[in-house]
Amino acid sequence: MIFGFNTDIRHEDTVYHVQSEAREGEQLLQTQVFVRGRCIGKRAVPYGSSAVGGSQSNDQDKEKLLRELHREVLDAIRDGKLDSIFDKRDTPETLAAVKELDLEWINSRSVHSSGALTMQIRVTDGGATVEGARLTLRFARPDAPPYYAQVLTDAKGNAEMNVQVDEKSLPDSSVLVQASFDGRTATRKFQLRAAI
Repeated sequence: MIFGFNTDIRHEDTVYHVQSEAREGEQLLQTQVFVRGRCIGKRAVPYGSSAVGGSQSNDQDKEKLLRELHREVLDAIRDGKLDSIFDKRDTPETLAAVKELDLEWINSRSVHSSGALTMQIRVTDGGATVEGARLTLRFARPDAPPYYAQVLTDAKGNAEMNVQVDEKSLPDSSVLVQASFDGRTATRKFQLRAAI
């Protein structure tokens, strides 16, 4: 099983979050690039029967190809050539990679109370809410190990996640949320900051 790779990299005044993962439903290895939580582009490579050594391909082969794809995108950022590496072809593989879920942080202005971080997330697909999407949350802060949680969306496509945390540690923390549904995924990274 391949989990994926996540890297934050700075180029000039911009911090890019690069995430690579296997999208098993579409048999794609995909790298997405985020700036301030928004996906700005993708690069996908099929790993089906013809792409990674036929049907005998294993997780090690896929992980090696995914690592190379991740490194290729990181190198493009370092070289200032990111736009040239994004998928622009209208192949079935890249169209499948574009078709994804959308995550919306509903209560982003009011998240901390009574010693807990509360995130309300809505998952949609083409504007329609998605019931039963699995959300995986990774809460990272500098002074503690990461905290993970999972929850399913309700009939309105909403889910709520709570993490017990001191408000003072929020400005240096980040939250990575991944939604999975029907073989597709979407990921957003949220950087937390102090209330103004």
